[in-house]
Amino acid sequence: MKHNDVVVLILGGGVGSRLYPLTKLRSKPAVPTGGKYRLVDIPISNCLNSGFHRIHILTQYNSVSLHNHITQTYRFDVFSAGAVQILAAEQTPTHSDWYQGTADAVRKQLGEVKSPNPRDVMILSGDHLYRMDYEPFLEHHRRMQADVTLAVRPVPTAEVSRLGIVDTDDGGRVRKFVEKPKDMKLLDGVRQSADPKNPWLASMGVYIFRAKALYEMLERDDASDFGKHILPRALDTHRMVTYTFDGYWEDIGTIRSFYEASLALTDSNPPFSFYDPQRPIYTRPQFFPPAHVTAGSVLDQVILAEGSRIVDSRITRSVVGQLSSIGPDVRMSNTVMMGADYEALFHANPPEGSGDLPPIGIGRGCAIDGAIIDKNARIGEGVVIRNLPDRPDTDAEYYAAREGVVVIPKDAVVPAGTVI
Repeated sequence: MKHNDVVVLILGGGVGSRLYPLTKLRSKPAVPTGGKYRLVDIPISNCLNSGFHRIHILTQYNSVSLHNHITQTYRFDVFSAGAVQILAAEQTPTHSDWYQGTADAVRKQLGEVKSPNPRDVMILSGDHLYRMDYEPFLEHHRRMQADVTLAVRPVPTAEVSRLGIVDTDDGGRVRKFVEKPKDMKLLDGVRQSADPKNPWLASMGVYIFRAKALYEMLERDDASDFGKHILPRALDTHRMVTYTFDGYWEDIGTIRSFYEASLALTDSNPPFSFYDPQRPIYTRPQFFPPAHVTAGSVLDQVILAEGSRIVDSRITRSVVGQLSSIGPDVRMSNTVMMGADYEALFHANPPEGSGDLPPIGIGRGCAIDGAIIDKNARIGEGVVIRNLPDRPDTDAEYYAAREGVVVIPKDAVVPAGTVI
């Protein structure tokens, strides 16, 4: 292994309330993206492409589907020391409660972290969309002889309140760290960049710690969160520096950010693309048939995953996930459709026209604009979903609205003729 002295921890245990109802039955890292992937595939693939093979996923909330995905996807051969290992929250003689935050999660797994005696520990989030080579990041960390290195990126003022903002001196050493400042007065004295469009440096939630420094920070108190507690307190006791990342990065923390990042994948020149043979994004291999699009269908700016079937329908600027069934006579635009699980299709899909349930997928004559349709949803004939940007947030019987986006939850049934 290229970097066998580094342990990687991917944080995946949060409730993910801002992504509800996509997180009603799964954790944030297990949310489907790009037609066939899961969000957790992004950081894992970045690690594998960068030569980091000692990877741990810290899980806690709604973790069954995430566990299934990890165990069915990332299998190393018996001659490799690499592994993608699940570290689930558990009761032990020293810890009897759930993870209380990002730092607390790592603290409660320090025994596993220390076991291979790493030189450095890299900590990543399981719900970010980006492609990054971590090797130059590690080289910078060691060259700077840092105790902790933060990956940062320039951001506009509009994004400041949802990110950790960093102030550095001329040598790149961090002087101040302000987590999600709601009051701009908290940034008084923070040096801005020369770029008026992106004047602030924001933490990406991607860290490399010198292992012994990490142990010191976590063992000296019971602080629960890296951004709120650990990093600000470490400024006076440890050498903290930054590493600037200039590529695309998106925190998939809300329904709106997930929706917009997903639709951006369909652009002719998308800010993030899964089409990179040099640095592929890995996921679970599944043996579905090719997509089938019948005569009379029109697709424009569509990501179409395998196993899908589209019958005499028009689809524009949409993501169509694996095993999706659409049509006939459907008009769908600006929509993220996650498709279906093979098991759901095999066991629970009644023959068309039989029983009380419509088939899994989108039925005849539907008109859908501006929606997220989760897996295994059954949308009856003639359903209309309208794109209303000022739609108030609501939770109805078979849909939810968040930030102007209609979300059809996993396994939901929308009766024929419904207008949303």
